[in-house]
Amino acid sequence: MKRRYRSKITRKGQITIAAQARRDVGLNIGDPVDVVVEDGRIVGVERSESWAKRTAGILKGPGPVLSTRELKNAAEQAIADDVMERYERSKS
Repeated sequence: MKRRYRSKITRKGQITIAAQARRDVGLNIGDPVDVVVEDGRIVGVERSESWAKRTAGILKGPGPVLSTRELKNAAEQAIADDVMERYERSKS
């Protein structure tokens, strides 16, 4: 069922969502929301997932998760390899 609720935009660009509309969709104070825009029109306001939930796993690499010590050792080895490669090129 489609319902309409009238709101106003404040000088700060904020919109108050009517209490009944918030109850209808289960929004509470402080809940993050996404404003959905399509073809230059606002077509909806949806509950937003948390930033952590939306981005979980996007930077996952192909290998196993390394410990802090393993990451440090890998970084030091990569730096040493780069230094040696640059040194060898400079000799030529």
